[in-house]
Amino acid sequence: MPTSILRRQSIDIPLLITALLLSIFGVAMVYSAGQVETPRAGVATLWQKQALFFGVSLVVAWVVMQGSVRLIEWSAWPLYVTACVMLVALQFLGTGAGTAASTKQWLTIGGVRLGQPAELAKLATTFMLARVLAAQRDTVTTLRELWKPLMVVAVPWVLVLATKDLGTALTFIGILFAMLFWAGVPWPLLLMLASPGISLILAFSTGVWGAWFLVLVALVFWYRPYLVEGVALVLANVGMGVVAPLLWDTLKPYQQKRLLVFLDPSIDSQGSGWNVTQSKVAIGSGGLFGKGFTMGTQKRLEFIPERQTDFIFSIVGEELGFIGVSLALGLFLALFLRSTRVASRAADMFPSLVAFGLMSAWFVHVMVNVGMTLNLMPVTGIPLPFFSYGGSFLMVSWLAVAVLLRISAEGRGQPDALGL
Repeated sequence: MPTSILRRQSIDIPLLITALLLSIFGVAMVYSAGQVETPRAGVATLWQKQALFFGVSLVVAWVVMQGSVRLIEWSAWPLYVTACVMLVALQFLGTGAGTAASTKQWLTIGGVRLGQPAELAKLATTFMLARVLAAQRDTVTTLRELWKPLMVVAVPWVLVLATKDLGTALTFIGILFAMLFWAGVPWPLLLMLASPGISLILAFSTGVWGAWFLVLVALVFWYRPYLVEGVALVLANVGMGVVAPLLWDTLKPYQQKRLLVFLDPSIDSQGSGWNVTQSKVAIGSGGLFGKGFTMGTQKRLEFIPERQTDFIFSIVGEELGFIGVSLALGLFLALFLRSTRVASRAADMFPSLVAFGLMSAWFVHVMVNVGMTLNLMPVTGIPLPFFSYGGSFLMVSWLAVAVLLRISAEGRGQPDALGL
């Protein structure tokens, strides 16, 4: 049988099984989220919708797997343009829900929510960024050589920020830096590129910002970028240091309180800090083995907010304990490692970058979502892949799995007879 046919028939069994286990685990936790002392209409049956979304996602993923990596590369431009147009449409047709009620994340027509274009935009941006970086044959050594990939990410990133979806905006940043790293951009260049954002964060402490600025200046002298780039970089960091306090004054009181609560939830434990406080109580009370599936008291008494979406990991910790948390995180780790293996053994640069970009998007979601349930990250409303309730997010996650399976089948790293 020709090698090409063998590759088309290859299925990365470990990757597929890991994604299936995560999805089944997720449906089970959405079911548990609806089991409360006083069930509300619709909430208790959300798991049925999630199971339906899961089934539809599998069908869509199977269809995508019948294509080829070249078809994915060809579709990058039209998919990217479509996603950006949909993000623009959110400014006129967007609505929010749950902890994101003040945002415009969902495309809504006639009162019917059709989905979250930002989820499609992450996939499209990954494809488009991979295409641009793969075409850039020479090694990047200066900041000005990064203008094309920066523009690819900047357009959807600005549009997502306009919808007040900070969590998804962070995902775009994660995808950008992960793919630049995988494309071979030197780490000093990546650090200098990230430096204005770092300065903005650290500027709230004059001493810390001053120490960081000295490190940056030393890095610039060591790496020796073009004079214009070096001067612009230093001025940008100084500007961020000046702007940060002014930016804080422009924030609305509730926005300032949300950031302060992240640093110390106890300052408003009955208000802005309620979510993360109850989440930490739930996870901490789970102990080693948890309180039992569907038996979490914090959840049953509805102390955990948005338990089927943003804080579903809190239910895992309360009901399944350290063992359940370790199992969930272990499955995610297996997904990340397998995706990285697919990226490292892909046939050429484009599919390799796509695979690593998709993995990085999942990684950012898991890091931020789990972090916010433990008060290690600000509450941004970012969902947990395969777990959080939501049709569009689950479908895009399985589209990513399908793309990874296709890349694995066509690359040098297709599964062997044991599926390893």
